[in-house]
Amino acid sequence: MSTIVVNGQQRKFKASPDTPLLYVLRNELGIMGVKFGCGLAQCGACSVLLGDEEVRACVTPISALDGKPVTTVDGLPQRWASQKGKLSADTLHPVQQAWIDEQVPQCGICQFGMMIKVTELLEANPKPTDQDIREALTTSGPSPHLCRCGSYAAILEGAHRAAKLMMQGDSA
Repeated sequence: MSTIVVNGQQRKFKASPDTPLLYVLRNELGIMGVKFGCGLAQCGACSVLLGDEEVRACVTPISALDGKPVTTVDGLPQRWASQKGKLSADTLHPVQQAWIDEQVPQCGICQFGMMIKVTELLEANPKPTDQDIREALTTSGPSPHLCRCGSYAAILEGAHRAAKLMMQGDSA
């Protein structure tokens, strides 16, 4: 039995070291906030944060974790609370709140991966331009984040709203 830190909690699993992280998260740990999209790291639906870096869980073997914590979309509130020094993770992460405020998702398959990527971007660049957001979602990482519904304009608006909410959270 091995252990992994997911969304701030140490969890045990039985999978072999070459098992993709996606299967450990979904099948062994029951964490459904990471989606199966293509299985080839080409769509971004399975994105998680490994430490502070977005990775595609469908092709990342658990042996590659190297002790780094994993954050799925379910763990974003806890991540935000710990970054801000708050004891409670009861409120949504600003990226999640922005996605609701802007009504970003349509079918929802890609959205968890998009939120993970935007979180990574905003933690590194709190005031991104449209071009910064586009590049983060299309040219950084192994492949573009794909949205079959075409809600890219809403995603862009959601990212900008999240940036504003994160800056407000810094001053609170």
